[in-house]
Amino acid sequence: MKQRLTVGQAVVRFLACQWTERDGVEQRAVAGFLGVMGHGNVAGIGQALLQAQRTGSPDMPFRVARNEQGMVHTAVGYARMRNRLSAMACTASIGPGSTNMLTGAALATVSRLPVLLLPSDGFASRLSSPALQELEDPRAGDVSVNDAFRPLSRFFDRIQRAEQLPSALLGAMRVLTDPAETGAVTLCLPQDLQAEAYDYPDELFAKRVWHVPRQVPDPLAVERAAAVIRGAHRPLIIAGGGVIYSEASAALDRFARETGIPVADTQAGKGALDWDHPNSVGGVGATGNPVANRLARNADVVIGVGTRYTDFTTASHTAFQRPDVRFVNLNVTGFDAGKLSASPLVGDARAGLNALLPALHGRRFATDFSDDVAAWRVAVEHAYGGRGTPGELPTQAEVIGVVNEACGARDVVVQSAGSLPGDLQRLWRARDPKQYHVEHGYSCPGFEIAGALGIKLAEPGREVFALIGDGSYLTMAQEIVTAIAEDLKLIVVLLQNHGPASISALSEQVGSQRFGAGHRYRNQRSGDYDGARLTVDLAANAESLGAAVVRCRGIADLVEGLKQARESDRLTVLHIETDPEPSAPAPESWWEVPVAEVATLHSTRSARAEHLAGKRDQRHHLRPGGV
Repeated sequence: MKQRLTVGQAVVRFLACQWTERDGVEQRAVAGFLGVMGHGNVAGIGQALLQAQRTGSPDMPFRVARNEQGMVHTAVGYARMRNRLSAMACTASIGPGSTNMLTGAALATVSRLPVLLLPSDGFASRLSSPALQELEDPRAGDVSVNDAFRPLSRFFDRIQRAEQLPSALLGAMRVLTDPAETGAVTLCLPQDLQAEAYDYPDELFAKRVWHVPRQVPDPLAVERAAAVIRGAHRPLIIAGGGVIYSEASAALDRFARETGIPVADTQAGKGALDWDHPNSVGGVGATGNPVANRLARNADVVIGVGTRYTDFTTASHTAFQRPDVRFVNLNVTGFDAGKLSASPLVGDARAGLNALLPALHGRRFATDFSDDVAAWRVAVEHAYGGRGTPGELPTQAEVIGVVNEACGARDVVVQSAGSLPGDLQRLWRARDPKQYHVEHGYSCPGFEIAGALGIKLAEPGREVFALIGDGSYLTMAQEIVTAIAEDLKLIVVLLQNHGPASISALSEQVGSQRFGAGHRYRNQRSGDYDGARLTVDLAANAESLGAAVVRCRGIADLVEGLKQARESDRLTVLHIETDPEPSAPAPESWWEVPVAEVATLHSTRSARAEHLAGKRDQRHHLRPGGV
């Protein structure tokens, strides 16, 4: 039997029938659509979603977004909260509507998170070409702006004929549900094709379950890795996002307690163990803390679990200083497992830890780090600083402390860019694997509110706190409107520090004197942006978008405002002015940003000397890990 459907209708019906299964638990593989309608998709995917909504067949929820980049961020937040087992589809119109999704696509692929992108394209028939918003390339007739998605996607296809749709949809689902391959998946849909009808076989729309296995590492690889670890004297575990996605916290807890090995975490792995776990030493690397970084410098074996070793984690390859250091990497992807010349364990984090522990034959390591951890916790308390000093602007660390205190164990803090990720990784005390959501793989300004919306869609029972600086807020705040339209409550803490604090500090570090990094008027005499501060009222902006707004004049106001926000059923923005100067203890680490090799400015020449000093500690890590 066959069903005569438009391509748009077939896409919606197919996606509604897709499920994932892991550990015997099934859930929708594509939980719904986010979209911004335009002339390129309103008659195709748009009509199909309307028809589904009016008839209830198929069941495919749709939510209107306000910005195409923002809706991809929302889909990313959703997928991460669902441990990559459920995703969302994003539909956009031709031209700018589609290219607005490019940044979100890059973020999803960098962070290995599944999103389905359905950008509209020109006319497949080409009879109307060049259509409105269509790119003409005189070198090739089959090129469109959507080709820009190719390097950003883990799977890309452009459907030119209706009968091509089944193979494209199956290919898309294969990648969306594969934890080793997942990321942005892009299916380009010409606008006329979306409305074209075709007789599709019933089998295409049968319930299809995509089983997500827990791959167990090869037994010989386990034994090789165990031999390396058994020979260690000062091992260190680095827990990445793979621990959380595979729901391996209990396995990591057991592994750490039975071996005595300290556990550091990455941005994506924070919360894998509770902050006060006896083996937890906190964040490692450029945004980590001194305790974890000292352990990393002295480690002779580093066990990476579910981490892809970004430059922040490795401190630009200066974190691990012992010349004899070896690496054992447990990762679902062979690409990541093989990094740093490691002894690779390709497999699921939970299954891998459970296989590796008995292979250690009861080996326990006498690593003493408790005094250093206790001292660091005192330093965190000092940075949190109680309730602020009257008459002075509160520090960013004080704000983080108050929000951390207000955040329940199952609540979520969301962040992405600026100086906040570093302060959060050092200072935040996570009490649940899903409490800490800092999207630092792409560190995209403007992710915070849109991502928080996706998290709320995934877990409506949790309070979601979007912690955002004024720079990121100015990049993208309009998904406040989407959240309000959907009656989804968020708590947004907006820090007004009059410019991008992290880039201002970094600019000084590289000798560029905060050039172009402040929110100030241009000085007409000097030509620089060193005039008075811009008089921008972001609280009024949030209020104009429909949010309830609390203007906090200090820490005491913030404490009270957070109480009110928790009790309210409305999206609430708490606006507080903060001291832009760094307030968290230094990480005792390094991050490489290039400095001009020659310069007339003394500040740049001094920065170059410091940069070269840092580079002397960089390591290649070429020693075979299994030898």
